[in-house]
Amino acid sequence: TTVHSITATQKTVDGPSMKDWRGGRAASFNIIPSSTGAAKAVGKVLPSLNGKLTGMSFRVPTVDVSIVDLTVRLEKEA
Repeated sequence: TTVHSITATQKTVDGPSMKDWRGGRAASFNIIPSSTGAAKAVGKVLPSLNGKLTGMSFRVPTVDVSIVDLTVRLEKEA
């Protein structure tokens, strides 16, 4: 899961979105769930993890913030 601030591509007021209904929400007043390319990017850098990660993103109404929450289940004891 990634959390980051609003981006320049988000709408500043509620209105229709061609991509999905969540994208139509005003960025400065709503926490908006979105997709993320982070899981795919990790799979490209570490091929052994390709296809084994999923993720989602939250865009939050702040000027500057970023956080990643990663939960791992191991098949063997560490």
